[in-house]
Amino acid sequence: MSEVYTVRRALLRDRCAAVGSAAALVSRPANVRYLAGGAPPGAVLLLGPDEDVLVCPRAPTGDSVQGRTDDELRLALLPATDGDPVVAAADLATSSGAESLAVEEHDLTVARHRAMHAVAPRLRLADLGATVEQLRVVKDEEEIACLRIAAEITDQALGELLESILVGRTERHLALELERRLVDHGADGPAFSTSVATGPNSGQGRHRPSDRRVEEGDFLSVCLGANYRGYRCEIGRTFVIGTAPAAWQIDLYDLVFAAQRAGREALVPGAAYRDVDRAARHLLDSAGHGDGLAPWTGHGVGLEIDEDPQLAPAAMGKLDACVPVTVEPGVHLPGRGGVRIDDTLVVRPEADGGPELLTITTKELLAL
Repeated sequence: MSEVYTVRRALLRDRCAAVGSAAALVSRPANVRYLAGGAPPGAVLLLGPDEDVLVCPRAPTGDSVQGRTDDELRLALLPATDGDPVVAAADLATSSGAESLAVEEHDLTVARHRAMHAVAPRLRLADLGATVEQLRVVKDEEEIACLRIAAEITDQALGELLESILVGRTERHLALELERRLVDHGADGPAFSTSVATGPNSGQGRHRPSDRRVEEGDFLSVCLGANYRGYRCEIGRTFVIGTAPAAWQIDLYDLVFAAQRAGREALVPGAAYRDVDRAARHLLDSAGHGDGLAPWTGHGVGLEIDEDPQLAPAAMGKLDACVPVTVEPGVHLPGRGGVRIDDTLVVRPEADGGPELLTITTKELLAL
């Protein structure tokens, strides 16, 4: 794996050199992990003309949560745990002879920016922008393997919940149980805060679990994901509790299912982001639900649960192969509830079988 990180850092170094900067400072945690293999809390990565240095407030532990740091990197530990690694890195860059330093301005506060200027007043700071995020969009097969395991863990946790008694239990209790099951099956933790929504709450994106109890006849919407070695996936399913679904529930479910299938089928290399969104959104809009739809149909996943690309109406760009994304249309009817169906997939060419579905829990409308 050390070669992988070396290649990634070389790509970033080449992009920095193309805009006239011989050194770069990476501070966003997911970007540090992508380039360094591990991201101890507070660590930043300095790419210099001669060597690359991981500046840390404390020594890395190497556990699965932080990730294992690339052995090719030099570690620089701050003498005091209350020091700022960003400021220390700026000082190191000056000491190495760098005249300019590309930084992630979208991750730095104004206070840190000023502190860097105070210790290195002659160091010209340039904006690195979203260069590392752009490098992260296309995943290698080792990254996809981690996502595949995260999806397997997520499917296992959700499958076990569906076999348990649900009526009378609160949304909050079910969410906590799902997160415990994720860890039991090997996750480092949840990929994001688990959402469980029942009855009139169902179908809402990222609903925060409440003390509402599951009742007979409810729609139950669940959205969860596992974090495995830093890589995060997402699944969302909707079920009916206790009895056979009502006619309006079947009709709404079939509509969202059709929209989700259309979005999945649009995931081909070369497809415009906005066209994938349109494939799913058009069906829901035509059925009269356009005003209440989420601003996107899906998004990229990886070291963060919400990363590029965004599958949205105004999104610019086209899909590449080996890009993992979610497809997650949903409809919420105020006061009644709704349906949300969410999968994580990897874009693959038709010659390789088309999009690879990572989350495989059934999308049949089950009565639990």
